[in-house]
Amino acid sequence: MKIEEIRNLSDEELKTKIFDAKKEYMELRFQHISGQLTNTSKLKITRRDIAKLETIVREREIKNAKEGEK
Repeated sequence: MKIEEIRNLSDEELKTKIFDAKKEYMELRFQHISGQLTNTSKLKITRRDIAKLETIVREREIKNAKEGEK
């Protein structure tokens, strides 16, 4: 998922994407532990996607806080 695509999402869509990504990451971890996961790079990619999503959420929080101070 590209960062520009993420920035175009609404707040509700971001929350939904974060929830789905965390759920997917948890499922991938269970598959990895049980030996069913063959492509382990999916773990890294999913973890990075979660970080990107949470970064955009935090950027928006900071932006809103700064606008509220003015």
